[in-house]
Amino acid sequence: MLLGATATGKSRLALRLATELGAEIVNADALQVYRGLDIGTAKPSRAERDSVPHHLIDLLEPSEPFSAGEFARRAGAVLDEITARGRSAIVVGGSGLYLRALLDGLAPLPAADPAIRARLAARLAEEGLPALRAELEVLDPDTAARLERGDTQRTLRALEVARSTGRPLSHWLARAHPPRSRRPPARKLGLTLPRSVLYDRIRSRVEQMVASGWLEEVRDLLASGVDPACPAFQAIGYSQWLRHLGGELSFDRAFQEIVTATRRYAKRQETWFRRETGVVWRDARSVEGQLQALARWVRGTRPWRDG
Repeated sequence: MLLGATATGKSRLALRLATELGAEIVNADALQVYRGLDIGTAKPSRAERDSVPHHLIDLLEPSEPFSAGEFARRAGAVLDEITARGRSAIVVGGSGLYLRALLDGLAPLPAADPAIRARLAARLAEEGLPALRAELEVLDPDTAARLERGDTQRTLRALEVARSTGRPLSHWLARAHPPRSRRPPARKLGLTLPRSVLYDRIRSRVEQMVASGWLEEVRDLLASGVDPACPAFQAIGYSQWLRHLGGELSFDRAFQEIVTATRRYAKRQETWFRRETGVVWRDARSVEGQLQALARWVRGTRPWRDG
């Protein structure tokens, strides 16, 4: 399992490692499951997917919802199939809750409360998302810390759970029980970078995405009939470009908001992953030069020592 903040080079390393091991890659990025969201999600190219089998990419239309529980179900089935074929798998992604759901399972959540949901929807229309977000930060600071500020759907769900049960969503998620599995235990490698280096990489990456046609990708999605209110368009970058195309943000302001939001997201990812147990952490800049040692560690034939 390869985890870490965005822009640490997880996908590139996973591709090289999979080639070395003859392994298959299982995507654990919450947005790469959507068809058409290619540039802004740093989705592996068609050539890369042809060279190494990739799973859980381009599963859904942007309008379709996707959850950590659904990811865990689908990923578990794929991993079982890969294991049955006698091959290794590399799960790679930065969606911490998805990885947690796969490894530890998710506790059953309280059923939706239609009355509370309706009241929250009415408040959203009247007060706006920032007011509801501020309320969530009081009722459930752990959940608020991992959600994007513009994530309307998950903010409303977290408030609904807190209001209907008297306990925050984070409390319910902590009640998960590990799923039963015959798969071997996962080795977890975390990639990290000094904050200043990571932030520079994020800005460069956004610049490259723009140069590759990210804004045009959003235009094409809209022209194809994708609803601007769909779940996929709540993601970092896509939401800012929608506001730019709607005349709310200038191009430069949208670009800077994307960079800032991505940096904040990376910081939240690092905080989340540091709580994970059993992770071997390595500087992302040095790992690619230790590919043979990494491969032996993954195979379990030798401990991984630096150098």
